[in-house]
Amino acid sequence: MKKSRSLNRRELLKRGAAGIVAGAAAGTGLNAQNETATKVVSNGRIRQSIMGWCFRDHMDALTLAGHCKEIGLVALEGISAEHYPAIMEMGLEVSLVSGNHGFARGPCNPEYHDLVIKGLIEGIDLAKEVGCQNVITFTGMRFDGMDDEKAAQRCIETWKEVLPHAEKQGVTLVLEHLNSRDDTHPMKGHPGYFGDDFDFCVDLIKRVGSDNFKLLFDIYHVSVMNGDIIRRIRQYHQYVAHYHTAGNPGRGELDDTQEINYPPILEEILKTGYTGYVAQEFIPTWDDPIAGLRHAAELCDV
Repeated sequence: MKKSRSLNRRELLKRGAAGIVAGAAAGTGLNAQNETATKVVSNGRIRQSIMGWCFRDHMDALTLAGHCKEIGLVALEGISAEHYPAIMEMGLEVSLVSGNHGFARGPCNPEYHDLVIKGLIEGIDLAKEVGCQNVITFTGMRFDGMDDEKAAQRCIETWKEVLPHAEKQGVTLVLEHLNSRDDTHPMKGHPGYFGDDFDFCVDLIKRVGSDNFKLLFDIYHVSVMNGDIIRRIRQYHQYVAHYHTAGNPGRGELDDTQEINYPPILEEILKTGYTGYVAQEFIPTWDDPIAGLRHAAELCDV
């Protein structure tokens, strides 16, 4: 997003966000009585969010937001920034903002240095504008002739270039570890991703050495690549600023077809004193995708 096109929340709200919200609410049949009847999040100790891209083939972002409000989720991420004012008007939050460079074009490759810097600065400014704490970043993909240590150093130096701006704006960059094992679907795994080892990503965070640079702990990706999830939460929780969920194998719902037992994982996250977001990032496979979301929200409401 170019600076000249950056969001002005007040202006966008004046352009009719309230009307969009009303339409979204009407489209999902939301009213006070219905919301009370279908809300499944009652404890609320976990601040649950939803990664919008997962539901893109099933409904638009504002319809999804209406369902999230109904179920008891508090935030959305992974949706177009043009929808931020509308979901905020609905009483929902933006839990994560894009760093605009994607997982493939990352700082490990010098070809993308300028693109990464520009994208992260824009993401930081947008996050500040909408009151979001975190902006996502990635290492990027391996390339022919890459030297791992030089690539790691390039990542560190690139992130350090933008961190003074992040610190000034009170925004945290969160590095996502991704699995490189699953090659069945472009969003279930990322063969060739440089930051595919969890402990290596933690080491990068330590080497950056800023309280405004932390880890996005994707429970699904950690399960696929490294496992030992609860022990890793205990060991590295001080470096974590965001969590994602999904079932494994398959990145589907958090149901009995997958191997991750989420309630004790969420309990362990709470024990660390974590107060940030846990975003549902599964790819729906149930006939009713919202039923799957409702089930996951209830399961994680420990």
